Amino acid sequence: MKSINREKFNTDIKAVVLSVMSLIGFLVFWQIAAHYVASPFFPSVGAVFKAFKNLILNGDTQGISLATHSWASLYRVLLGFNLGVLLGVPIGLLMGLNKQIYNSTRSVVEPFRFIPPIAWIPLAIIFFAGDTRFAFLIFLGAFFPVYTSTLVGVQRVEPLHKKVVAVYGASKFYTLMHVVIPTVLPDILGGMRVAMGAAWLTIVAAELAGGTNEGLGRMMLNYAELLKIPEIIVGMIVIGAIGFVINELLLMAERYLFKWRWQVTL
Repeated sequence: MKSINREKFNTDIKAVVLSVMSLIGFLVFWQIAAHYVASPFFPSVGAVFKAFKNLILNGDTQGISLATHSWASLYRVLLGFNLGVLLGVPIGLLMGLNKQIYNSTRSVVEPFRFIPPIAWIPLAIIFFAGDTRFAFLIFLGAFFPVYTSTLVGVQRVEPLHKKVVAVYGASKFYTLMHVVIPTVLPDILGGMRVAMGAAWLTIVAAELAGGTNEGLGRMMLNYAELLKIPEIIVGMIVIGAIGFVINELLLMAERYLFKWRWQVTL
């Protein structure tokens, strides 16, 4: 057991070192490329860092700080994402466990899955206002990945496992809580990671459409109109960094909940 833990520790250290080296290599390549291109539309690493520092200390053209923009987008993303998970999981379980309900509603539910959340922006602008508008759009982007992964996960539950607990007199609720949900959880977490990416795509598009002065998407659009590329790149980096952190948190939750899966794959 100790050798397995030591091997896992060494593997994690190597992964961190390689990640840091890759990041440094990317920044060096970026700086060299910016030097040879020598264009105001291809800013150097230093120019982006200067813009980042200025946005933190002084804010944007309207005096709104980078932290305020970041929190506004993050709050909207988490609001819509949580709504998508809270509805996507139980509906996916219901559809997966009851094929009759799924087959009877499939022609209504499935077409909505192929409509991009961006297409709903005009209707969201008409019917909603404030953060409710963004929550609605992000919910649409987050719901279907979670719903679909849950639905598919339920269908992969071994019938034999359900029959075994039924033989011992287990109720449907017991079977759901102790057989179905534990089996489907890895699929749900995978769907949540996909949903988080869709949520960030949606919030940026929604903020670009207008209706707010705060948010990373709105900040990027304001600087795009001024042709200030470093500030736009700062917004892109912040979005990527926040998304990366959330994804790592979900991976940590997966490692904690399913330790046996990670040990088997060593």
